Amino acid sequence: QVQLVESGGGLVQAGGSLRLSCAASGSIFNINIMGWFRQAPGKQREMVATISSGSTIYADSIKGRFTISRPDGKNTVYLQMNSLKPEDTAVYYCYVNTVPFWGQGTQVTVSS
Repeated sequence: QVQLVESGGGLVQAGGSLRLSCAASGSIFNINIMGWFRQAPGKQREMVATISSGSTIYADSIKGRFTISRPDGKNTVYLQMNSLKPEDTAVYYCYVNTVPFWGQGTQVTVSS
């Protein structure tokens, strides 16, 4: 099984930046897709960005502000978040395409 360790969340003012990281360990040979989802209070979990074999997919709401990366195809994925908005406030979850699928989540709070 894969273990996921996330870090980098926190409180930031609108317009600021944060960088999330997620390190995978264990049975990492099954990982083809890594990414980030988020869930705001009272809302469904939504995809933020994914990366697979260098190809990336972004949600429209964060295009041009967030960048996902997975340097050298290693089992750490990053989410650089710039120009943060209050509506970006959510718990951000690392995603991989194998059990357990989700990390424990890291809170991102953007104040206005």
